[in-house]
Amino acid sequence: MAEIILERIYSFRLRQKMKKYPRWLRAKKASKHVRNFLSKHLKTEPEMIKIDKSLNEKIWSRGAQKPPARIKVRAVKFDDGVVEAELA
Repeated sequence: MAEIILERIYSFRLRQKMKKYPRWLRAKKASKHVRNFLSKHLKTEPEMIKIDKSLNEKIWSRGAQKPPARIKVRAVKFDDGVVEAELA
């Protein structure tokens, strides 16, 4: 079993990032932004980040055009480099 190296809670402000994208792409870009942010701050590849079902449903809860303005994410990094992100 993999051991936990790092556990952090991040708060994302998605409203400012999503203004510049067309409405029909906003939820998709929001999930990609979360993945890229976590890969940068937890020093791992974006492919090694697993987004939990609850977090994905929260981003897509209002449809593709209106993702939430803010979300809190709990990220856990394991010793094999895998990061699990879930709703905080």
